[in-house]
Amino acid sequence: MKINILRIAKGKVSWADSAVEVYVKRIQHHWKTTEQTLKLAPKGDVLRRKQQESKQIMNQLAKGDRLIVLDERGEMISTEKFATWLEQAMNQGCKRLVFAIGGPFGHDPKLRNEAWKTLALSPMILNHELARIVLAEQLYRASTILYGGKYHH
Repeated sequence: MKINILRIAKGKVSWADSAVEVYVKRIQHHWKTTEQTLKLAPKGDVLRRKQQESKQIMNQLAKGDRLIVLDERGEMISTEKFATWLEQAMNQGCKRLVFAIGGPFGHDPKLRNEAWKTLALSPMILNHELARIVLAEQLYRASTILYGGKYHH
């Protein structure tokens, strides 16, 4: 299975890029993982911005992809349950799992409705860079649950 992390952002943030890179390297032998940055919508009406950014995400999806949207209104789950989600996707023949981190105002409700799952990483709203680090770390932790390893106790 392949994993793609899509994020709406300005671009390079060296401290976060370095942290994400560490975890992505660790899971490459289990899941080919990529991260892609999509452009922020131009300033203006918040609803229009969310719609434009969500459309960019939808345009990246291929037939058969499973979309997991990161959103504070999502389901808060344990690491073990997260690993179960990944295992379920693999067992159901998912070729690519796509995680979407929205822009500063979040996702359009239509995108959330299209998602296979909606995930909240915390009851607190996280900075987008922290969210992507937490996601990458949890992907690595889930891989150690599913494939064995010493990282997850």
